[in-house]
Amino acid sequence: MSPPATTAAPGSPKERRVIVIDDDDIMLLSCSEILTRVGYAVETFSSGEEGIRRIEKEHIPLLVVDLKMPKIDGIEVIRRVREIDPSMVIVVITGYATISTAVEAMKAGAYDFLPKPFSPDELTLIVNRGFERWLLARESEWLRQEREHVQRRFVTFVSHQLKTPLVAVKQYLDVLLYSSRDQLPERAQEWIDRSQLRIAEMLELIQDWLDLSRIEHGELCREGEAADLGGVVGDVVQGLLPLAEKAQVTVTVERSGDAPPVRGDRVSLAMLLSNLVSNAIKYNRKGGSVTVRTAQKDGLAEIEVADTGIGIPPEGLDRLFQEFYRVKTDLTRSIPGTGLGLAICHRIVSELGGTIGVRSTEGQGTTVTVRLPIAPGVAPAK
Repeated sequence: MSPPATTAAPGSPKERRVIVIDDDDIMLLSCSEILTRVGYAVETFSSGEEGIRRIEKEHIPLLVVDLKMPKIDGIEVIRRVREIDPSMVIVVITGYATISTAVEAMKAGAYDFLPKPFSPDELTLIVNRGFERWLLARESEWLRQEREHVQRRFVTFVSHQLKTPLVAVKQYLDVLLYSSRDQLPERAQEWIDRSQLRIAEMLELIQDWLDLSRIEHGELCREGEAADLGGVVGDVVQGLLPLAEKAQVTVTVERSGDAPPVRGDRVSLAMLLSNLVSNAIKYNRKGGSVTVRTAQKDGLAEIEVADTGIGIPPEGLDRLFQEFYRVKTDLTRSIPGTGLGLAICHRIVSELGGTIGVRSTEGQGTTVTVRLPIAPGVAPAK
């Protein structure tokens, strides 16, 4: 049973606004009388052009539009309104109701469909329902923004309330060892060294967490920029040479032609490469090697990081990019890590519109291949 036409409109009075577009003056008057009586502020327009000009000026929750109109029909009005205000709820009314016209209107972006002639109760019901949908969508957007705000505040809290004290503790231990190592028992020195190692692991975990949060909020990867791939590869490898020397691993760079500039910013690209190359070093073996190759293939920039390390078991390949996942074997237990490095790599590559894949043979080594879009304006190599 339909509700009475006097059913009040949901929402606050300032929000209860509706635009009606129809080339039939009687229909405009009828819709205005019905909707005004239940609490809506109604504006009527006899052509699509007039209605669109009004919608361009101000955000209004709901539109009621006829399909069959001269010059600009209802389908074209829906398409243009969707470009102006994607959140506007659109109800279609027509005297030529068929399944095909209803489907066409829904595909164009209409919320609901009401065939003429209709009763005051039917119009009230469908407009109330559309307006409730708009309220729910607005509330959902507000909750999303609030959640992002809370997450950003939490990231700030983590950065200042956790990272800062840990850095201070590490500095105190550094000073203690520097000034008093000869006076400390060997056992005490060992405990302090272990404490420093754990603090370093915690700081790495916090930094990875912060980086992951920044990527999720679009604060790290700036797609409008172009990064010099060759320069970033050189800088990253140079910065990781001390780690490679300590691990007795050789790192080399091979270039197939000039490495093209890629879409994205230098910071995110350096983070991606640093994670991949440092992993290749850490999970290698003494006397092993890491090869970083860059090339341009099929209109994309390709980066390949290949190592001669311990490899990955087949059952671990599908989970490599999950957050906090680490391959657990006797060979990896002593290797420090947070389980976030490859998850960060996957997020960065996805944000930049690229792909990342892994091939590995246990006991022989692993190869990670990244393909990224070339920066706009750069001609692909032939």
